[in-house]
Amino acid sequence: MTAIIDQIELGDRSLRHFVEVPWRLLRGDPHWTPPLRAELLGNRLFGMIGLLTARHPYHRDAEVTHFIARERGRPVGRITAAVNRRFNDYHGSKLGFFGFFHVCDDYAVAEGLLDQASRWLAERGMSAMRGPGGYSNATHEAHQGVLIDGFDAPPTVELNHNPAYYAEHLERYGLRKVKDYHAYLIPISDRPAGRLVRVAAAARRRREIETRPIDLGRLREEVDRIVSIYNEAWSNNWGFLPLTDAEAEAMASSLKLVADPGMIRFAAVGGELAAVLGALPDPNVALRPRWNRFRDSDPVRVFRLLRTRRHIARTRLMFFGVRPSFRKLGADAVLFLEVLEHAIRRGYETCEPSLLLEDNDLILRAAAFMGGERYKTWRIYEMPLSSRVS
Repeated sequence: MTAIIDQIELGDRSLRHFVEVPWRLLRGDPHWTPPLRAELLGNRLFGMIGLLTARHPYHRDAEVTHFIARERGRPVGRITAAVNRRFNDYHGSKLGFFGFFHVCDDYAVAEGLLDQASRWLAERGMSAMRGPGGYSNATHEAHQGVLIDGFDAPPTVELNHNPAYYAEHLERYGLRKVKDYHAYLIPISDRPAGRLVRVAAAARRRREIETRPIDLGRLREEVDRIVSIYNEAWSNNWGFLPLTDAEAEAMASSLKLVADPGMIRFAAVGGELAAVLGALPDPNVALRPRWNRFRDSDPVRVFRLLRTRRHIARTRLMFFGVRPSFRKLGADAVLFLEVLEHAIRRGYETCEPSLLLEDNDLILRAAAFMGGERYKTWRIYEMPLSSRVS
């Protein structure tokens, strides 16, 4: 049977059905963990605007649409298409993006969804299609790429989990790899590695390095400092797009729920802000589905998170940046050591640095230096639209 594909525009109430598609397709998967529905659809009680609502700041500089595929009335796949004008203006490109990709194990359904997305993007003058991601593939956006390695462990917050056939369908369609992201897993032992202690001590002797934890009482100002470092430290990275004030506000809201101040630290060299390292207890541990309508509702999942957030043993290193003029001075080693010492005191068991660009050798070496081993990989694909759309 040929799937029927419906288009859903931003603001349509049918987006509720769009959000539920992976809940149906991946039901029973022990590793898949979805975001709260409120993160996508919004919820005033939780103070969330919702990425799939017109009020979200993403849509100030983007045009988007959504497609859902059904067979006999049952959802069998979904996809979005997006033109991120700010990204294209910044990079001087004509890239269109596809995202929120979930599909049953039927290539015909995947092909139909990708055809719809590519046709929509071509009609808007885009020359190539990249994805999947959320709506698009800027480095700071959540849910980047398709998992191609590491299917036997659950993802940490804001990362994707999917069956292996997703990549097979995308490559059969003609999409080709453009970039991989990695995750490393670092076990937290009862004491820091001697080499790290020595490197950090040497850096402190050579330089005037001062560190401090984030001040949650002045969170908005602190997030502005994080953003200023990010926008400078990451500016040459693939897929970079500067964070805006509105995105900084959203970051501040998300940090409030689970942040452990000792796991987010700033470093200054000679009194000047130089670096930041931020790890979070992984909320996915509490948010994992129970496959029960009531227990998988947003209020119950949030209650479960609030009740257990101080006992989560898994962390994700979400952001780390050193301003270019302060690199190779040892501030990174000092921050790593202090966060690790705090993690040991608090009883955290693992830390996952991610998403790490496959060609960012400096960060990959740092993750390995900390005792990490690569255990997951996500892939982002791209193709010229001329190869599918005539």
